[in-house]
Amino acid sequence: MTSSIRTCLWFRDGRGREAAEFYCALIPGSRIEATFDIAGDGSSWLIDFMLGGVPYQILDAGPMFTLTEAVSISVETDDQAETDRLWAALTTNGGEESHCGWLKDRYGVSWQVFPRRLTELTLRADKNVSTKAIAAMMKQKKIDIAEIEAAVRA
Repeated sequence: MTSSIRTCLWFRDGRGREAAEFYCALIPGSRIEATFDIAGDGSSWLIDFMLGGVPYQILDAGPMFTLTEAVSISVETDDQAETDRLWAALTTNGGEESHCGWLKDRYGVSWQVFPRRLTELTLRADKNVSTKAIAAMMKQKKIDIAEIEAAVRA
């Protein structure tokens, strides 16, 4: 089933299909739904894909626009191991670490990758717990939930 609403990511370097395939291989429950040669000559592509059940689209159409950190894909993982796996895959081959669970992958797409427990500690806990958790998180690049939990207990 296709969705009439999709987040569209503008690619400018001809690697949109490669990126969509990489993302779908990385995130369970993902698949490419359709690809369209919109210019008719292989120079511009529209790729519809599902990423963990969420509809996305890549428009690979040249240098008019650039990706920005103002838009990111947020992935709340089940645990630290899944956070570590995704972080490593997304920062490999030219990706860049940022702060507080943010990174930019080799294609220039920004991601937030963090364990579900971070949300529990920062948004759903009492004010004392959330203040300590946020302070610990602000010192990290990749989220280390054990370190954050230790800071909350201190």
